[in-house]
Amino acid sequence: MAPARPRDAVVSAAGPLAPAPGPREHSAMRPLGVHHVSLNVDDVEAGVAFYTGTIGGTRRDDRPDLGFEGAWIDLGAQQLHLLRGEVPPDHGQHVAVHVADLDGVVEELRGRGVEVSVPVVIGTGRQCFLHDPAGNLVELHESGPRA
Repeated sequence: MAPARPRDAVVSAAGPLAPAPGPREHSAMRPLGVHHVSLNVDDVEAGVAFYTGTIGGTRRDDRPDLGFEGAWIDLGAQQLHLLRGEVPPDHGQHVAVHVADLDGVVEELRGRGVEVSVPVVIGTGRQCFLHDPAGNLVELHESGPRA
């Protein structure tokens, strides 16, 4: 059995790091939000077509040459970065796209032949799932009223 660690210890994939500072009001680390999420895809252009044509994002033209194939997509105020690489097995990890009208989105996508799960209630919102061409799981999420 692994030794217990302090509740405030920060953990990384490599193991425990230094203890977190005290109360958050004294820390410079205050997340403003999520800037981007990266997904591996086996075909960048197929990913771009899906995330722009099916999901409704906009391809950015300011991605520098990073020495590997990829694309940047705006999804609202956040970005999705597609990277050409091995797609990990589906263990439930996913990216969630916030939508205003889940029923309308599901109807539109199914009308275009896209396979989408049945929307279900989760908390105060609703969600459903589909896969991108590389097999990455994508959640469509509609928020409900705050409790």
